[in-house]
Parts: sequence; C-alpha cells; structure tokens
Amino acid sequence: MIADGLRWRGYVRRRLFSHSGFYAPRVAVICPCRGMEPGLDRNLLSLCEFDYPNYELFLVLASATDPAYDLIRRLTDRAKPKVHVVIAGPPEGCGEKVNNLRVAVEQLPPDFDVLVFTDSDGRPGHQWLQRLVAPLADSRLGAATTFRWLFPSRTNFATALETAWNAPIVGMLGEHQHNFCWGGGTAIRSAVFEQAQIFEEWRNSVSDDFSMTRALTRANRQILFVPECLTPSYFDTDFDGLLEFTNRQIIIARVYSPRHWFLGAAGHSLYCLTILLGAALLLGALFTGSPASHLFFLTLTPMVLAALRGATRLVAVGEINPAWKQKLGEQAWIWTLLAALVPFLYCVNFLTSLFTRTIRWRGIRYELISPTQAKFLPR
Repeated sequence: MIADGLRWRGYVRRRLFSHSGFYAPRVAVICPCRGMEPGLDRNLLSLCEFDYPNYELFLVLASATDPAYDLIRRLTDRAKPKVHVVIAGPPEGCGEKVNNLRVAVEQLPPDFDVLVFTDSDGRPGHQWLQRLVAPLADSRLGAATTFRWLFPSRTNFATALETAWNAPIVGMLGEHQHNFCWGGGTAIRSAVFEQAQIFEEWRNSVSDDFSMTRALTRANRQILFVPECLTPSYFDTDFDGLLEFTNRQIIIARVYSPRHWFLGAAGHSLYCLTILLGAALLLGALFTGSPASHLFFLTLTPMVLAALRGATRLVAVGEINPAWKQKLGEQAWIWTLLAALVPFLYCVNFLTSLFTRTIRWRGIRYELISPTQAKFLPR
C-alpha cells in the first residue's frame, strides 16, 4: 500500500522534472455544459486563459433555454480565444453529455489536429492545455489524460468525505498500461479519434470517458496519465449529493469496466472486513478480560497504512502545484484521517451497484443496460 503510494509519487516527480516538449498543434477544446453551478463563470473563464497559441473553445449546451446559456453568451464577448456556442439539441439513444460531445465533434472544421475534452466544473491553470497536448507529439499514443482533485469550498462532513473518496482514484492512474480516460481532461489526435471509432462508440453511451477508454483499448492504443495537469474542482455537497455522486461512479464502472469494478470491490471489501473482524475480536477480548493489545494494533494497522498512503499522495499533489500547498496543509485531515474511512463508503457504493443500474446525472435519470444501451427514465 505504502509502496504503491511511493511509486506514484516517483512517477509524478519524473513527469514534473521532464520537459513537456514543443508540440503545439491546432486544438479544439470542447466543454459540455448543463445548468448553473457554483463558480461556473470562473471555471469557464479559466478555459479562455490558457497560455497556448492556437486553440478555440467550443461550449456545448443541449438547449438555448439552459440556465447557463446567458452566462456563456456573455463570456464569448470578452474571451481572448475564439469561443463557439453549440446547441446540440435533445439526445437520441445516448446520454445528454455524450450527445453534446458528438454534435460538437460533428460540427468541427477539419483543420483541428487535436481534440481536448473537459468539464465545466474544473478550473485548470494557464499551462494546462500545453502540458496535456504536448505528449501527443508521439503519434503512436492513444490519448493523454489527467484527473480531478476536489477541493471543498465548504467544509461539512459530506463534502469532506466526497473529497477523500475521490483522491484514491487519482492513484489508480500512473506509469502502466491500465489507465483510463477522464472526461474532464483528455487530449487526443483527431486522426486517432477517427481511427479508434470513438464517435461510433459514443452512439449509445452514457459514459463518454469509459466508452473512449474501451475504444482506445480495442484499437491497442496507450493512454498516458499526465499528473502535472491535475485539475482542481471546487464544490460542496450534502449526504444526498454524496451518495448520488459516489454511487453513480461505481455503477458506471460496473457496467463499463467490470474488471476495475471487481478489483475495487475486492480490495475495499477485504479492508473493511479486516477492520470489522479485528474490532469484533478486540471487543470480545476486552469483554472476557483476555490480552487485547495485539488485536488493537492489528486492527489499527490497515487504517494507519491508509492514512500514510493518503499523506504520500498529498505531498505529491503539493509538488504538482505549489500554489495548492497552503490549502492542502490546512485541510490535510481530509486526505489522511478520512482515508481510513473511505473504504466503508466504497463498500456501500459497491453494494448499491449490485442491486441497481440506475444513475442520475444533473437531474437526468438513466438505466444503464449495457455499455452500448441505456434508457432514459422519468424524473
């Protein structure tokens, strides 16, 4: 567990100390939007502030009646790069986000060499686009991807727990052949997008990133994790929102990536069973007056290791962006102490995913029948 964390930090440091290169093709940045959310104006403005010489931004909505439409129109008047507003219309046979992406890609002029997909709830930095695109200088690469790092804008327990829940997923990405694309930050050459038939893979999909991963895996194309592009996302939630978000991610994983789902379920279940069994034996020993110190330390050890792994990850994230160090330090307990509790929430998510394939995304309910079939459900 600790060794995995140290290997991840080593990969991060090697990436940080290597030159990103000079590859700077013409890029289309595509961001699907739906509804208003806290900080949306600042998030979208960050997409207009990249230190990159040749890109255009495509903001995609299902309808001009979307509450975010007026804000987006105002943004186009003051943005530095060229900003296009795309109205995708209602989806047919796929999720709204996926439909937004499909329509935007379909309408793109043919002179964009690279497509970059991002989300409206992230706030990437000025160098983000250049660093994400640069690895594609290697034309053999399938895609370059990164991941989100959640920052609680309001520290209640539900928000803190979701923040801690998200962090271990970052550690799943690294210097290996089992990376997956993240919809909030993935760059891909237009030619590879076409060759891997991702547009067709999206035809009946709800998950843009898992479907892209499936298509690239089928095409035998590598996905590179770019940790220096880790994207901050500022949010707050309540317990209903916490369960909706975490259950949705695990249900999607079960449908689109059974391998990841099984490995995650096995690892987190083993951790929780170890803690619960140790606690039961410890209580029994205390009740009967038997020696219990060894049981106490055996029960505590997995929790301490989880906290240490969280601390190792936290140090690496601080190295990725030194501007985050103060905030990371002030809220370090979230990524260290809560790391010991997170597997119990994961077990709730895995158990839920055994009994339902229904998810909710921004007010829309879907039943995931298979990776290529989904059904809209009444609200």
